[in-house]
Amino acid sequence: MDLLNTLVEKGLRRESPTREEALAVLATSDDDLLDVVAAAGRVRRQWFGRRVKLNYLVNLKSGLCPEDCSYCSQRLGSTAGILKYTWLKPDEASAAAAAGVAGGAKRVCLVASGRGPTDRDVERVGRTIEAIKEGNEGVEVCACLGLLSDGQAERLREAGADAYNHNLNTSEATYGEITSTHTYADRVDTVQKAHAAGLSACSGLIAGMGETDEDLVDVVFALRELDSDSVPVNFLIPFEGTPLAKEWNLTPQRCLRILAMVRFVCPDVEVRIAGGREVHLRTMQPLALNIANSIFLGDYLTSEGQAGQADLDMIADAGFEVEGAGTTTLPAHRADAVAAGGGCGSHAEAGGGCGSHAEAGERCGPCGGAVSEQPAEARTDLVAVRRRGAGTDLAPNA
Repeated sequence: MDLLNTLVEKGLRRESPTREEALAVLATSDDDLLDVVAAAGRVRRQWFGRRVKLNYLVNLKSGLCPEDCSYCSQRLGSTAGILKYTWLKPDEASAAAAAGVAGGAKRVCLVASGRGPTDRDVERVGRTIEAIKEGNEGVEVCACLGLLSDGQAERLREAGADAYNHNLNTSEATYGEITSTHTYADRVDTVQKAHAAGLSACSGLIAGMGETDEDLVDVVFALRELDSDSVPVNFLIPFEGTPLAKEWNLTPQRCLRILAMVRFVCPDVEVRIAGGREVHLRTMQPLALNIANSIFLGDYLTSEGQAGQADLDMIADAGFEVEGAGTTTLPAHRADAVAAGGGCGSHAEAGGGCGSHAEAGERCGPCGGAVSEQPAEARTDLVAVRRRGAGTDLAPNA
């Protein structure tokens, strides 16, 4: 296909595709799916070889969130039967993190529910970061604490944080239909604060919330404009007890097309298969490793993932290798930019860089916009609430 040849050539040059080209990837047929995966795989191998980076989540504080994000099991008003607990102590969090590192993870992601941290929370997380780094030499730590106030990103970096995660989740046009207690602009502001503080910016999306193809393309182009070093691609886990519990809009084939589109738009960044891969990609997870170069190991925040050893076996069986702690994930041009203090510009030579974050897009929601590939039946049997690891007395899955 001429489209795929063009996208590969652009990806190898770190050049952005057009919106029309990105939309065309999502519109490809199942007959062309393996060609799409192979093309995205060429771009992936150019910048990341056959390495797979493992990341490990530690949920520092679960549930009890005052925000109303429709997709979240921890949201205000959620009746999902998830674990609920207040802040883990630094030694508890460090012990949880150590399990992930022992399983092969090189980055630990510290997450806490809530609108955003207080200064006291930042101090608490800072002590946790110090405890984790003391016990696990060379580990990367990413914090995900919600909306940041002025100066908080700098304090997290001083405490040893390497990165900050704050996802845009969906397009600006659609955002108000998913969340009402904060805005898309609030999220962009937090990613920019992290960048300005010298933290590596981690920001991604959630697919499967009823959005249109235009919404998906809009949010991914916005992430490129923000110059995120890591783009987690989450696939909605429709928890019973949340407003989106009946949104089963994804097939494994659509998930692969979404991942390929992200890779073409963000060719030289860490594309991570995040929450929901077991639920929606299912037996096609190994194929997705040809596109993405990063996954979460084991369980997620409030749901269970497949066994950690199964993740490692999947990587080996697919012909990939776990990225070692001594290996730099990002290509040299991006890694050098992060080492120099973060900030935008890694795509500047190829026409990216900073600019307007306002992206046009069609609105979605209950009135329409859902994709046409919805399976005949909801697969609620695939959603398992986490009952082990952080916040419990049971060993974590790593």
